[in-house]
Amino acid sequence: MQHRSVNDVMTPEVVTARPDTPFKEIAALFHRNDITAIPVVDDQDRPLGIVSEADLIRKAAVLPDPEGRYPGRWLDGPDRARAEAETAGGLMTSPAVTARPAWTVAEAARVMDKHRVKRLAVVDEAGRLVGIVSRSDLLEVFLRHDTEIREEIVDEVLGRTLRLAPDAVRVTVEDGIVTLTGRLPRRSQIPVTERLCRAVDGVVAVHRELDWTEDDTEPRLEHPRAYRAAS
Repeated sequence: MQHRSVNDVMTPEVVTARPDTPFKEIAALFHRNDITAIPVVDDQDRPLGIVSEADLIRKAAVLPDPEGRYPGRWLDGPDRARAEAETAGGLMTSPAVTARPAWTVAEAARVMDKHRVKRLAVVDEAGRLVGIVSRSDLLEVFLRHDTEIREEIVDEVLGRTLRLAPDAVRVTVEDGIVTLTGRLPRRSQIPVTERLCRAVDGVVAVHRELDWTEDDTEPRLEHPRAYRAAS
């Protein structure tokens, strides 16, 4: 099976900032390029961190109300320092969470979820920035047409990988939800089949109505003669 990689969905042309880029210039870059975050890189284009709209909004949140009705949000320690920062180096969230171009979409999604970030800086083997991938980029796999998903399951999963007879399992796909109906040679093949189908790009869920010919999950008793010979 061919899975879409980070390289397939990332944005390769990335607007960047340097640690000394001023606050107002960052805001202008957001506006001019219609973006919500900028990687901060060093002289070798290695990402140091990321500045997002949330980092800029924090500065406004700590400002007191001009009419004196609200003193401004209170922040401690590093958060206060970031709110009062004037350049990208002080504003950024660091270190930057990164991905590699060859990662699958699933690998990148797991890293995003683990670190609770909305985007990943994509770096090459030398650690240099080569792109950026966002949550919306990763969700592109779910735009695959149902027909394309079904063809991959029938040809790649059931045919080439599991080598099942063409009429063994009926596959339907609707809105990314796969339904498998039929009979497999062995009971142990059922969870394997489901797992492989779930791994296909664009699959939302797998429903199965599968039977089996041989139950190979039950332990078999040793033949009495074999037992006596061994003893």
